[in-house]
Amino acid sequence: MGERRPSLLPGGQGTTWRADGIVLRPHGDVREARWRSATLARLAHTDGFRTPCPVPSTDGGWLADGWEAWAWLPGATDPTRVEDVLAAGAAFHRAVAHLPRPAFLDLVDDPWSRADRLVWGPEPLPSEPLLDRLAAGFRPVRAPSQLVHRDLLGNVLFAPGEPPTVFDWAPTWRPVGFAAAVTAVDAVCWHGVPIGRLPALGQLATAPGWPQLLVRALAFRVLVLQLLGAWGDDQAARHRPLAEALLSGAAGTLDA
Repeated sequence: MGERRPSLLPGGQGTTWRADGIVLRPHGDVREARWRSATLARLAHTDGFRTPCPVPSTDGGWLADGWEAWAWLPGATDPTRVEDVLAAGAAFHRAVAHLPRPAFLDLVDDPWSRADRLVWGPEPLPSEPLLDRLAAGFRPVRAPSQLVHRDLLGNVLFAPGEPPTVFDWAPTWRPVGFAAAVTAVDAVCWHGVPIGRLPALGQLATAPGWPQLLVRALAFRVLVLQLLGAWGDDQAARHRPLAEALLSGAAGTLDA
């Protein structure tokens, strides 16, 4: 890197660095990281979104010594722009809708992937009062699955005159509305978006079974916090109002 001095970037669990025009971050699961870089290297962008391009290592691979590199793009995240994030996510998901399901999704072993599989799988969820109530509200979701980004809200950059940048793709194979539901749950629980905006966000997402997707998305977030060892009374207080609204039908009909 010559004389370039890396600087720590916000987000990214405190492990993402920028050195001039390159962003460096630990790559996580090797199978997922290689697939993501190879996939995004050839993904066509549209007026509705773009993604950073992966930067190969000196040996031509995508990973080196536990790290991956991406081209830096200008912009800033804004979790209050929920509708714009959903629009960027929808454009991104249309662009990847043709991709087949990668086998590694069943093998990635991190709290987010484990929580995702548990919330959508046949196994009972770990017992916890709020999680028990959410799991009791699970109903079948009758919508096709495809590759989606399950962590959009903090991973879309906005820059004047440029399409939104979708980055840090956390891939999963779910109904496309699940990505929008996780975005909406994060916006309500962490960024002060009123619960009353959820029906309008569902219309924007055009997601069949929107209330049920919200229940699954909220259970996913609660379970991730449990698996990270971060669940406690303060987190329960943050997530309980949305759970009460969903399970009482205040945010829509649970069986819808």
